[in-house]
Amino acid sequence: MTLTIVKNATCTFCGCVCDDIELHAEGDRIVKAKNACSLGEAWFLHHTAERLYPDALIDGQPASLDAAVERAAEILDRADLPLVYGLSNITSEAQREAVLLAELAGGIVDSHTSL
Repeated sequence: MTLTIVKNATCTFCGCVCDDIELHAEGDRIVKAKNACSLGEAWFLHHTAERLYPDALIDGQPASLDAAVERAAEILDRADLPLVYGLSNITSEAQREAVLLAELAGGIVDSHTSL
């Protein structure tokens, strides 16, 4: 199998946006992430593009996206102090919307990097 090397790849996982990563791929799998931290390495080596789950779940059961959004709105409406958590693997624009949602719901925002 041919080894492909991508230099100066950018990792967006934790939000630091490291841009000096060298990725080694065999076929469609990344096998090495040189210069990546442990979070970035785990993300690059184990992230998958396969669709393993339906678009939405409600109580563990497949649901339409519209039904899932409605259920999420109900949960947020009843919450005393909702937590918007994670956000490291999404775009800046999506992070902005998540912060706005937390503000509108009277909640708080935290990142997995606070661990």
